[in-house]
Amino acid sequence: MKKALLIVFSILLVLFIGVAIYISPLMPIITGYAAKAMTSSVFLSGRAQEDVEAVDLNFSFIKYNKNIVDMEKKTVKSRFLWYTSKAVFDEQYGATLVKKYDEAEILARPIIDYESTTELDYSKLWPEGDQVITRIHRNVDYAALSQAYENAFSNEIPYYGTRALLVVHEGELIAEDYAEGFDSQTRLLSWSIAKSVTNAMVGILVKEGKVDIYDPILMTAWENTEKAKITWNDLMHMCSGLEWEENYGNESDVNVMLHKTGDFGIYTANKKVESAPNEVWEYSSGSTNIISYKIRELFENDLDYYNFPYDELFSKINIKSAVFETDPSGTFVGSSYLYATARDYARFGLLYLNDGVWQNERILPEGWVDYTRTPVEASDGKYGAFFWTNNSKQMPDAPADTYFCQGYDGQWIMIVPSKELVVVRLGDSTKQEYDRNIMMKEIMLAFPG
Repeated sequence: MKKALLIVFSILLVLFIGVAIYISPLMPIITGYAAKAMTSSVFLSGRAQEDVEAVDLNFSFIKYNKNIVDMEKKTVKSRFLWYTSKAVFDEQYGATLVKKYDEAEILARPIIDYESTTELDYSKLWPEGDQVITRIHRNVDYAALSQAYENAFSNEIPYYGTRALLVVHEGELIAEDYAEGFDSQTRLLSWSIAKSVTNAMVGILVKEGKVDIYDPILMTAWENTEKAKITWNDLMHMCSGLEWEENYGNESDVNVMLHKTGDFGIYTANKKVESAPNEVWEYSSGSTNIISYKIRELFENDLDYYNFPYDELFSKINIKSAVFETDPSGTFVGSSYLYATARDYARFGLLYLNDGVWQNERILPEGWVDYTRTPVEASDGKYGAFFWTNNSKQMPDAPADTYFCQGYDGQWIMIVPSKELVVVRLGDSTKQEYDRNIMMKEIMLAFPG
């Protein structure tokens, strides 16, 4: 009997040790994801902790976190088993995980000129303001559009998880709806739509003569190495040749970067070379954060850097709700962490539909939008420069000239020049739960002309 108990105990001990060895490297990711998401959702989006836990964090090991939200100090601690992560909130810079930098350093960012607000301005017509005119657009099948909206918010597969859906036609907002608990004043996470915003930041620097995208990006750590020939263009095309794993389900490069490091750009810059630049396409959030890191280096001081996207992009195109979150080192997370309202994401899409011009002012340099949407050969026609393209008919039922911003869990800004159309869809859906091609197919039925 004692021998049998000893065997059982030994087996259980081995299993426990095996599980501990497997899960220990994942603990900062499990807890870090929960702490960061909860902090942004509560303090930026104004959502209840219970709602975030029931929907956004209700998966895998993430759902087993114990989340402690301090409404007064504006912090969140998330604990799973023996590990705890903490995120802190700043009104201008949003949520940041406390990793490698202490809380005081993270909260010591300078005060910028831009005051983010979700208040609506009804004194001007959209897109300059928020007053929406109600006129009938020719060649629009409103019955088909209404049906597309009804489907999109049915919350059934393949329509699950829609939080916002907006359609802009000929420069006017003609359709808009939100799921319960969300509205036109709710800031929503962009995930990789932020990459496309980083594209715009680079474009503005090109227009100002501060960047040539075909020059090497000249990271200090790359001097006299084979990485020294990597250009801005290589990184924007996701063809840097640096090793990378973009998988959110394990201890991948993207998860380590977002949840276990303090400086996202430096982490990526230290990755090994797998191929020569401009030869192999490999989607990499790290590539965007190298660019974000380098943009910061172009400014004489951090205050100018932090003001830059707000002064030269957001304010110029009437985006008032944006909060661009930083990594612990203070660099904008150009790959992932921008929050704004759905209307403001639509304004961003409209800027590109109008070839980088806003109210007769050129924001992006001439030719930049064409550069952005020109597919990279190595991507098999599906990717441009921090934008996706439909040249390879990823969405067979959307026009071939469609190009788009795409973020994790179903965030999209679709731009269709041939139809003078911008479609914004934001939500919380896995690939299996929501089908972007079906969304576009049904919306396109409303624009037969």
